[in-house]
Amino acid sequence: MAGAPKRTLKWVTENRKKARENQKYWKRVRGLLRFLFSRTTFLVAFLLVQLAVLFAGFKWLGDYLFYVYGGYGILTVIVVVNIINRPMNSNMKLSWIVPILATPVFGALFYLYVRADLLTKELKNRLTNLHRESLPYRKEDKESREKLALADVQTARLAEYLKKHGDFSVYENTQVEYFSLGEHKWGRLLEELKKAEKFIFLEYFIVGKGKMWDAVLEILKEKAANGVEVRVMYDGTNAIANVPFSYPSELEELGIKCRVFSELRPFLSTVQNNRDHRKIVVIDGHTGFTGGINLADEYINQRMRFGHWKDTAIMLKGEAVQSLTLMFLEMWNVEESKMERWGKYCPYYPENKMGASVEESGYVIPYCDSPLDHEQVGELVYLDILNTAKNYVHIMTPYLILDDETIMALSFAAKRGVETIIMMPHVPDKEFAYLLARTYYPELLSAGVQIFEYTPGFIHAKSFVSDDIKAVVGTINLDYRSLYLHFECAAYLYGCPAVADVEADFQETLKKCQRITLEDCKRYPTRKRILGKLLRLVAPLM
Repeated sequence: MAGAPKRTLKWVTENRKKARENQKYWKRVRGLLRFLFSRTTFLVAFLLVQLAVLFAGFKWLGDYLFYVYGGYGILTVIVVVNIINRPMNSNMKLSWIVPILATPVFGALFYLYVRADLLTKELKNRLTNLHRESLPYRKEDKESREKLALADVQTARLAEYLKKHGDFSVYENTQVEYFSLGEHKWGRLLEELKKAEKFIFLEYFIVGKGKMWDAVLEILKEKAANGVEVRVMYDGTNAIANVPFSYPSELEELGIKCRVFSELRPFLSTVQNNRDHRKIVVIDGHTGFTGGINLADEYINQRMRFGHWKDTAIMLKGEAVQSLTLMFLEMWNVEESKMERWGKYCPYYPENKMGASVEESGYVIPYCDSPLDHEQVGELVYLDILNTAKNYVHIMTPYLILDDETIMALSFAAKRGVETIIMMPHVPDKEFAYLLARTYYPELLSAGVQIFEYTPGFIHAKSFVSDDIKAVVGTINLDYRSLYLHFECAAYLYGCPAVADVEADFQETLKKCQRITLEDCKRYPTRKRILGKLLRLVAPLM
């Protein structure tokens, strides 16, 4: 009898082990089935089928190669000449030319297919018309521009560019509050949402179920039930993993109007590449938020994915919020047939004054960037800061995938004695993007640019601050997707007290970073350096 308990214990242990193994097995099976029958798999499969059909057509044409080879050659030359002469970044030209020369027939015809994308042209035309409708509400106070010119003629010229090429106005009477972490912004956001009396607009790249979004949603439900107009818009990529495809209907049942920007559909179109990466909140037309922080738990460190998540945002109170309101309404109405009544949401429109004026020093220029107008507003603002800096430029960015113009501006700023520091994550969220970023380190370091990595985890902040007088906080990364492919937004601050807060946060965060040297670059694993260099071939696509 003494041995019986041991046999029983062994039997129980083995069965528990088998049960755990069975659970793991069926979990993997369920995961595989969800993957195979998911909307994402369907989309990818459908796109692959379309590519296969296109390729089969090109292969069929190849049977007549003897007769049409000359035509293929002429077509390839015409396409390459067209690319070279297009107003496009040189690196993006290269990303097209290399595959076209490698696969002349398929590459050239695929390029023509992309260029003829009617969906993208339709979206561009619709946004152009909406922007035209909003012009009466974009009137700028000329006195503010004149005062800015007296303070800093270079910044006034930048403001003139932003007005001329985007109708983005200079505003005074706007209070700016800077948030150095997602947790801080979240708390203030909840406070301000509770104060809403007329309307709430939210536009985010990511909305993920969890503690952060649940707390926001609870307030939105209550406000909608009390007659406050609530609108929520998020990017179509959320349907892949964050919220169900039917989520807009769920929100509509709660009294919350919901739109999905550019839903993922199973057809080849470059419009699928133009995502809404903006983060905008507008409350009653006088309070607004923007910055890098999305509505998901990792942004407030309630979900640990890549170590500590460092992110930033700002809150605006006052006249400058009107620009955020118009940005939201333009994007919201892209698929709307009837005209929006813009005036009721623009409290600072001259004929519709409401709300108390905010007395605050400094100037604020909220602006956005579109991939469809061939005007790289986001990049040009960054380049202006680099080219006009006198003492320092301090940068936070999660990604570093640079074109030649930005490399030159960063290098030249450092070479002429401007302290140029880039702060990057030490724990990346995308391994390939980080390997690619490392390939730029040696060139920048050799020019005198300083590079630091945030050792506690991942930096998702997108900010520039310079000379204790100017700063940008927004959604715009230093990579091709942000600068060329996504819809983005930011706020340019000049002479605002919050500029000192941006710089103070940079200095405090710098204490938690490790400095990267040329010796560190040489010690970086050879295979990773080689892989990073190979990725430079497709850098504009990452």
